[in-house]
Amino acid sequence: MKTIRGVLWDNDGVLVNTEQLFYESNRDLLLPYGIDLTPKQFFDWFLDNNYGAWHLLLGQGHEMELVDRLRLERKQLFGERLRQARQLAMPGMGNLLDALRPHVGMGVVTSAYREHFELSHAHSRLREQFDFVLTRESYAASKPAPDGYLLGLQRLGLAAEVCVAVEDAPRGLRAANAAGLECIILRNHMNRHHAFDGAFCVVESVAELAEVLASFVPGAAKVAPQLECTL
Repeated sequence: MKTIRGVLWDNDGVLVNTEQLFYESNRDLLLPYGIDLTPKQFFDWFLDNNYGAWHLLLGQGHEMELVDRLRLERKQLFGERLRQARQLAMPGMGNLLDALRPHVGMGVVTSAYREHFELSHAHSRLREQFDFVLTRESYAASKPAPDGYLLGLQRLGLAAEVCVAVEDAPRGLRAANAAGLECIILRNHMNRHHAFDGAFCVVESVAELAEVLASFVPGAAKVAPQLECTL
C-alpha cells in the first residue's frame, strides 16, 4: 500500500452539499423558456461533459446576449441560495479533515468561483484546514483539463505519485487522472448512477472515505481511532 503525503479536494459535492442548489439555479432560469432541466441532464451536461445547458436556448433561436445575461443571473441566484443555506458541510467532513491535517498537506481544487466558494464555507470550519484554495480564477482551463490539479501539486510541492484527489464528478476524475493523480470518488445523490471507470475506488460515505484515506496516510493508526466515534 502506498503512502500519501498530500490530498487535493474538490469542493462542491465533496466538502459541501451545494450541487443541488446549483442544479436548482439552472433549472429555475430555464423554466420560463419551456425547458425543464432534469437531474440526469444536469449531471450529464454539467458534471460529466462540461458544456452546460445553454445549447438548448441557442437551439430555440435565442442569441448569445440572452445566454450572457442568464449566466450573470445564475451567478447571482446561486450566490443568494448559498447565502441563505445553513450547514452545507458534508456530515463528518470536519472530523475527517481534523484527523488528517497533522499528517498530510491538503488543498482545494475547485471549478467554483471564489465568491461562491467563500459563501459555501461561510458557516463551516473546513476552510482553515487547507494550505491553499484554488478556485476557477486561479488557473487557465477548468476541469476536465488538468490545470487546476497540476497547480495544486505545485503548491503542495509534491509529486502526483504521493498524492490523491477526492472528487464526485466525471469531469473532476478526468482532470485528476490527466494530472497523474489517483482519484477517490465520493458518492452522493447526484452521481449514484455513474460507474466512474478510472477511479482508484468509489466510496459510499464520508466514513468509508475516512477508512480508505487512513490506510494510506502516515500515522494511520492514530487517525483511525479519532474517526471511529465521530463519523
